[in-house]
Amino acid sequence: MPVARRIAAVLGAVAALILMASAAPAAGDPGGGEVDGFAVTYLPAQVDERTSAEDFDYTWGDVAFSTRVWERPLEGGGARVVLQVLVMRGDRLTGLDSLRDFLAEYHERPTESWDLTEFDNRGTRALKGEAEAFWSSGPGVAVEVRDAFGLLGQEELLKTARGVTPADPV
Repeated sequence: MPVARRIAAVLGAVAALILMASAAPAAGDPGGGEVDGFAVTYLPAQVDERTSAEDFDYTWGDVAFSTRVWERPLEGGGARVVLQVLVMRGDRLTGLDSLRDFLAEYHERPTESWDLTEFDNRGTRALKGEAEAFWSSGPGVAVEVRDAFGLLGQEELLKTARGVTPADPV
């Protein structure tokens, strides 16, 4: 029986490694999969083999969210979010201005003092702040890329945002 237990232990370890490898992209993986009809075609280097991804679906303020969160475990327990991609769908998202107002409410930011700069996201008018980049993909559909802890920097945040594209362009 000791041989059978050793074989079972080895098989269990191999299965655990396979599950861990499928949970996070490999270092240098250029993409992060699909989130509610959008392909995440670029991931920054900070999303590596120590980072895991998880998806969440929820509704807030009559807007449906599909969110992928990449996080890294912290020493001593817990985790820190490295990157978030949020796809939002709702009738109140009629364009970039309504999206800005909605996100100010959602993130509890005062609209008048939220420091945002316009940028071109592959031909689409978009806004960026210190921790986020967002745009309206069409009536009722919007995307936000977040770097809530400032781990990526502006250049990587914008590269990631520009790498979020419709999965099946029409």
